[in-house]
Amino acid sequence: MTEKRFVMAIDQGTTSSRAILFDHAGQIVSVGQKEHEQIFPKAGWVEHNPIEIWENIRECVADALQKAEVNRHEIAAVGITNQRETVVVWDKNTGQPVYNAIVWQDTRTSQIIRELAGDDGPSKYRDICGLDLSTYYSGPEIKWILDNVEGAREKAEAGDLLFGNTDCWVLWNMTGGVNGGVHKTDVTNASRTMLMDIRTLQWREDICKDFGIPMSMLPEICSSSEVYGYGRKNGLLIDTPISGILGDQQAATFGQACFEKGMAKNTYGTGCFVLMNTGEEPVFSNNGLLTTVAYKIGDNKPVYALEGSIAVAGSLVQWLRDNLGMIKSSEEIEKLASTVDDNGGVYFVPAFSGLFAPYWKDDARGAIVGLTRYNNKGHIARAVQEATPYQSREVFDAMVADSGVELKELRVDGGMTKDEMVMQFQADQLGVPLVRPQVLETTALGAAYAAGIAVGFWDGEQDVIDNWAEGKRWEPGKDREEYDRNYRLWKKAVTRTFEWVDADVENA
Repeated sequence: MTEKRFVMAIDQGTTSSRAILFDHAGQIVSVGQKEHEQIFPKAGWVEHNPIEIWENIRECVADALQKAEVNRHEIAAVGITNQRETVVVWDKNTGQPVYNAIVWQDTRTSQIIRELAGDDGPSKYRDICGLDLSTYYSGPEIKWILDNVEGAREKAEAGDLLFGNTDCWVLWNMTGGVNGGVHKTDVTNASRTMLMDIRTLQWREDICKDFGIPMSMLPEICSSSEVYGYGRKNGLLIDTPISGILGDQQAATFGQACFEKGMAKNTYGTGCFVLMNTGEEPVFSNNGLLTTVAYKIGDNKPVYALEGSIAVAGSLVQWLRDNLGMIKSSEEIEKLASTVDDNGGVYFVPAFSGLFAPYWKDDARGAIVGLTRYNNKGHIARAVQEATPYQSREVFDAMVADSGVELKELRVDGGMTKDEMVMQFQADQLGVPLVRPQVLETTALGAAYAAGIAVGFWDGEQDVIDNWAEGKRWEPGKDREEYDRNYRLWKKAVTRTFEWVDADVENA
């Protein structure tokens, strides 16, 4: 029998899908990656084609195996991580989606949110599911599909439709699709739907009823580390156990070995996501954060986290590149921002689809404030660079207030951590060291660890801690007075974006 030497992680992200092979030391062996189309049918609408995603994943798996020159016999397990709240609804008999995937950034459900909130307001379900009503989560997106796609509700009530975040869609297809595909998800993804009781880890029939979602659509909720099923007979991973699922931000928290209460990580990607481990009891926020499941390993107790989600981080740099043409590649932003000594009084609040944590204002829109004739494109680039660290500081202020735990250091990952200016500015703003690990692909790594632990390839969290290694550290500067002054001006700028969307805007 061939020795099992690798674990594969499938990372189904917002802009691309990847298959990554890891060895026992947690090092990357090979990567297959493919971008998928971002579909914007209307202002505030964001969609993906689920069929394209599934086709891309198959290509990525083939690519990763081919580059490493290995086959399924050397792979111990497969883990899946995914862009959490992005919703797919499909026909279980044909395997065809009834509509495009509605992406977590999409804001079309704002009217549904207002109707569901009624007189109780956005916090109506917070004590049950840990989340305030928002366009961000899966439940309202499912409701929109059932209410607006012709024939969908009838099919759903007849028991013919299935729902899943993209982890669920990938798992179902990988395990056979219409030929015996497994319809399961894990606690971290389920905690992003608004439909799961965060204490019991079970679907809530009463909330599903409020949302008009038949229970038959929902996947079985499992832990983050157990064997869900095996690779389909006509794929490349025949009979390989698929045994780890974590939403992308929880996977990064796991890959960063944030296993102790108070440990935190920030992933700087399309958006920005801060998670702080709060231990085995959920902490409910009074400061605009959300309560989520960080991970659950097999039969162990679940571990919870406070999370702050920032909608626009790396995607602001993409916007500067693609929409304004100020830079030709994302890497150029640091050079352009370095042509000036400071932001020249300019602040850029990227509330393109409203503000996420800690404000949760879906009626906010982006603004550049403080402009004078003195300013040039270097200042705008600088303001773009600073926007993410400011937004992250707001989230950490809220976390410390909710948890009562002071931040000692922050573990960071994601594409933006290659930008020295952003990272140094973040350390300055937070006043604590930032630490980046040697392996930057912490999201995929976390999913790989969860999958490998389930089949005994790794022994548990201690192996993850032992494999984690520091790659780079940024120490905060000393000029606290100046950092705080800038931060106050940022908060002033944020207030200028509130309540922009009204009837005039919507009818424009």
